[in-house]
Amino acid sequence: MSDWYLQQEYGVRFEWGAGGAERVAGGVGCLVVVDVLSFSTSVNVAVEAGTRVHPYAWRDETASVFARDNAAELAVGRRVVTAASPWSLSPAALRRAPFTPRLVLPSPNGSAIAAAAGGSTVVAGCLRNASAVGRWLALHGHGTLERPSP
Repeated sequence: MSDWYLQQEYGVRFEWGAGGAERVAGGVGCLVVVDVLSFSTSVNVAVEAGTRVHPYAWRDETASVFARDNAAELAVGRRVVTAASPWSLSPAALRRAPFTPRLVLPSPNGSAIAAAAGGSTVVAGCLRNASAVGRWLALHGHGTLERPSP
């Protein structure tokens, strides 16, 4: 069976979803997650404010333990935002929320993909930061056969 789907002869590779991230993560220098829903835009908004984001695949009971272990606030569902928990997977809510140095941002899409990358370097790309992501990848030599990026 051919392994053409691994795209090993290219400096930039494309995949889809958490399974795709698992397949290519071990063989690339950096994984760029582009989630057109809200994950990567939310990451961009939080990082612009100086927050370190910890992606987490699901918003379940293990997410609060993960947040506690990382001394981070936990983003809640959009409909359950309160004054005590003002952070959610909404870029608008994150803009309104007070600063937090660390935020666990669970989502079934972008966070799950980032988590599937294991220990690989992960960058969140979106329309707001496309140029910055491109500059960062080029500056660090990613996107070449020696340091491929999906």
